[in-house]
Amino acid sequence: SLYDNQIMNLHNGTFSPLVNIQTMHLGANPFVCDCQLSWLAEYLSQHPVETSGARCHHPSGRLTRKPFARLRPDAFKCTEELRERYSGRCEGVDQCPSVCGCEGARVDCSGRDLTSPPPDLPPTTSTLDLSYNQLFSLDGSVGLRRLKELSRLDLSHNRLTSITPDFFRGARSLTHLNASHNKLTQITEAVARRLKAVTHLDLSGNHISCLSRKITEYLPRLTHLDISNNPLNCDCRASWLLEWSLRQEVDSITPPTCHLPSPLRDSSLTKIQPTLLTCPGDDSGNEDDCSGSVYCPPECQCQGTAVRCSRAHLTQIPRGIPPDTTELYLDVNEIKTIDPERLKHLKTLKKLDLSNNQITILSNKTFSELTQLSTLVVSYNKLGCLERDALVGLSSLRVLSLHGNDVSFIPDGTFAHLRAITHIALGANPLYCDCSMAWLSKWVKGDFVEPGIARCADPRPMRDKLVLTTPPEMFTCNEHVPDEILAKCDLCYTRPCQNDGECRSGPGQQYECRCTAGFHGPECQYRIDACYGNPCNNGGTCKVFETGRYECHCPSGFTGGRCETNIDDCTDHKCVNGATCVDGINSYACTCPPAHTGQYCERKIEFCSKEFNPCKNGATCIDQGTDYECQCALGWSGDNCTENLDDCVNHMCQNGGQCVDGVGDYECKCSDDWNGRYCELGPSVLLQTEPCLRHDCRHGVCIVPQGEMEYVCKCSPGYSGKYCQHMTTVKFVDPGSFVQISTPLVQPALNVTLGFTTRAPNGVLAYFGAGRKHLAVEVFKGRLRISYDVGNHPASTMFSYELVSDESEHTVELLAVRQNFTLRVDGGWGRSMVNAGEQEELDVGAPLFLGGVPPDVAHHAHAHWHLRNISSFRGCMSSVEINGRVQDLAESEKQNKVVPGCGDGQQHDQGADTVRKDPTGSQPQSPVSRPRTPGPQRIRGGDGEACENHQCENGRCRARRRVGGGYRCRCKKGWSGKFCNQDNNACSAHRCENGRCRPKRRGGGYRCRCKRGWSGKFCNQAPTCRRERERAYVFDYGCRSRNPVRQYTCSGECGQDCCQPKHYHKKRVAMLCNDGTKYLKDVDIVRKCWCSRDFTVAQRNLSWRIWESDSSPTLYLDAVREQSGIPHLRSFLPEFCLQGP
Repeated sequence: SLYDNQIMNLHNGTFSPLVNIQTMHLGANPFVCDCQLSWLAEYLSQHPVETSGARCHHPSGRLTRKPFARLRPDAFKCTEELRERYSGRCEGVDQCPSVCGCEGARVDCSGRDLTSPPPDLPPTTSTLDLSYNQLFSLDGSVGLRRLKELSRLDLSHNRLTSITPDFFRGARSLTHLNASHNKLTQITEAVARRLKAVTHLDLSGNHISCLSRKITEYLPRLTHLDISNNPLNCDCRASWLLEWSLRQEVDSITPPTCHLPSPLRDSSLTKIQPTLLTCPGDDSGNEDDCSGSVYCPPECQCQGTAVRCSRAHLTQIPRGIPPDTTELYLDVNEIKTIDPERLKHLKTLKKLDLSNNQITILSNKTFSELTQLSTLVVSYNKLGCLERDALVGLSSLRVLSLHGNDVSFIPDGTFAHLRAITHIALGANPLYCDCSMAWLSKWVKGDFVEPGIARCADPRPMRDKLVLTTPPEMFTCNEHVPDEILAKCDLCYTRPCQNDGECRSGPGQQYECRCTAGFHGPECQYRIDACYGNPCNNGGTCKVFETGRYECHCPSGFTGGRCETNIDDCTDHKCVNGATCVDGINSYACTCPPAHTGQYCERKIEFCSKEFNPCKNGATCIDQGTDYECQCALGWSGDNCTENLDDCVNHMCQNGGQCVDGVGDYECKCSDDWNGRYCELGPSVLLQTEPCLRHDCRHGVCIVPQGEMEYVCKCSPGYSGKYCQHMTTVKFVDPGSFVQISTPLVQPALNVTLGFTTRAPNGVLAYFGAGRKHLAVEVFKGRLRISYDVGNHPASTMFSYELVSDESEHTVELLAVRQNFTLRVDGGWGRSMVNAGEQEELDVGAPLFLGGVPPDVAHHAHAHWHLRNISSFRGCMSSVEINGRVQDLAESEKQNKVVPGCGDGQQHDQGADTVRKDPTGSQPQSPVSRPRTPGPQRIRGGDGEACENHQCENGRCRARRRVGGGYRCRCKKGWSGKFCNQDNNACSAHRCENGRCRPKRRGGGYRCRCKRGWSGKFCNQAPTCRRERERAYVFDYGCRSRNPVRQYTCSGECGQDCCQPKHYHKKRVAMLCNDGTKYLKDVDIVRKCWCSRDFTVAQRNLSWRIWESDSSPTLYLDAVREQSGIPHLRSFLPEFCLQGP
């Protein structure tokens, strides 16, 4: 059987030795049915032993999907090209590269951290996926020359800055190219010439500011172009793009937004009038030229050839600095190292300011490509090491400032390449003036380039002497140079390698430890023994009890030689009424069916009673036996009538009147001098001609931009909105600061998102609780600490992996869904925990506090261990969003000692995009309104902005008309899913044997979801989980069983599930201690093994109960020991606790 492999070709005579063959399985292989396989058709006609339905996969055409049994040998044909290329070789269809996955002619190399494409790609490849890798540039050395059949290429989500034309040489069949989400700044005409067959080109999410008109000449078949999310410069050079997009079909171009010039920023290109796309001086001759287009890094400001990135909180030199830059200011940042790769293209740079950063070393040839640089400022850093060739190449340098650093030695010859130098600043450095620095004294006296500020710090006879005036013969070597000075350029002087490891210095203050036998680790700090790699699972602690042997001390709830087995507590559960038992750690929970509740689901819920009436806001509750229904009063909707219908959906407010939603009604808030119920009555007197005489700016100032007829509100710090009416940013400066918000809804979920900046290691970020139930979020020792309890004591606790008290902007997202809680910081991976127990909901009838808590709440929260530190948050908080709605903090229930804004003193223009005229030149249209009727209403008209960036793949986008907005996808026939990306017909001929077929969400096709224990692509690999017998001693508190005990372990494969015990029985074992004590111990012996899917949940619950327990470790461990029956658990407490977050 060769069933279900990747065989595409077989040599003639492969099966000749099999003279007694009776059955052969060759199905599910991507055979290429060309002339080289004609022998196989003839062989199978003479030996009908193939019974699995082997079929042709290539070439596309009349042979595709045809079974070998129905084909004659003369149907297998080759072209001359294939005959010469593959004649007599199995390489006729190349093997799949080891780092990729292949399915037919599709090669998937995505997410492999590749820095270049694999060189051994099959020549029959039609689809190549290289997305989500580490590709920086692509050239002809790793090109597509051999891939004549390639039609689809995915290069998205890499780090590409350049692609040479030679990379695409030979890719004549390429029709779909996706190069989105990279760092490309342009697509050259030479590259475009290689892409003549391309019909779909995706360049979204790059750094492209200009696209040449000639691209359409070189891409004659182009029908779809996506350049969204690029910093597009909408000048005269973009006019062709507007004209071309308007001539194409509706979906041919994804409309980009303009980045420059400022008046058109954030405007959609397709909505701009062509007359606004002009170049400076109205020079239409530049329309075809993109050579002058310059990308400016988002952290910087570019003015002419000067790039200013000062005070931008940079930790590294930004990418994409314009190549014609002459002045670059990177001062007052947090840059620690200088990356020469990000500077070497600046051939015309004359001034570079790196002052007031955290730079510690100038490595060899750091500035070697900056031949035109005349001024280099590296003052006020932490520079301790200046390597000899650090300034090589700076032949034009005139001014060099190293003032205010930590330089002790400067190697002889460091300044030898500075032929044009006129001034060097070396003051405020602890120079060690021994004989190795005598050259510097002679050198500065030659041309007096040092003005007499640099002084010696050591050795003692030279202390406070000026380098300029001290004779060179006084620079002598009479003392041993301290190791801390020598270590500035060579960290090996600090002897970092432990256990006699050998330290070897490397470039840029790096070192490597060569460990002696028996040790490992970056500094040789770990011993290699039987516990190397920690073989114990589920938080078990490894202990070496004799040379070469170890044992795992398992945490409560796990057992097995490597703590791999979760004890099933559902074996004898008490759940009734069809409830589902959910295994926990030394416990279980019952998931009740509808209409039942209680610890064991033993009690039926009496709907619509006084104890259980979920209908709110005057709704009528109707008991339906196993469920209930709420009949809402006018103006309310939702399952429990908790959602206020938006009565402003079809409002009739006119003349700029603002609709204010009510309950079952709305009110029009009229502007200017208009009045009436719908603002339909005009002013009775002449309007004032000055716009700012009657402005509505609440927290800011009114201005009229030059050339405009309408005013703009410039908001005070902390305020936003068209009229600066919303307070969205506050600063907490007082120990008693806090903001109190009314009780948020927790059904069906509580979703809180907020941004903050702080450098304080402790402080309350958010608190929502009453009694024992609570959700507490605080900064604790620099990390976020979360305490969550829905009434199932003890509380569940987690800490963020990220440090947040670093004065950087952070965003925290909190999601509480019943017992489940999820934390995500700065858009990273979400981490979850479960507060398992009888209680299901966080039903807290208390306000939500931000930034701190009142004294009475603080006392209760601290006494019950909800908060570890009750200090108020100190820093800035912004963009607080609760359940999808941004909070106006000015409307909060209480604000105590908070200040609007973050103290930057700047005013923000809130009206430029909404109050000023539309850059398209169009005028706002008054909607046609209809009289309202009770109940939910729908908006009339088109889909608007909701569908501007939709993700519907096989269907049409339709805007949602009810409360909440957004859009939905109306799928074409045969497609389903949220984005119409699930092929309903994919499972019509599936091959899933022991599982269910599920259409893939993206890319078509299907996947098999296997039954418990089964695995394989088509769920055809049976589980092998079984008991294995072994005899081993039982250990307990240093005591050992008198004789080895026959035990069983569960081992084998279960696919994605876990092979673990299902049933145990007790066995009494005689134990013998070193002091002669004897006693009997009950030991669990495995009776039955099975494939379980509860392992991951049980492991996660255990981790949080152990790692995050805030109670006394000793007392808590005693409680765990009593439940687990593992008396030696205390012995590994120190190492166990160190593994926590």
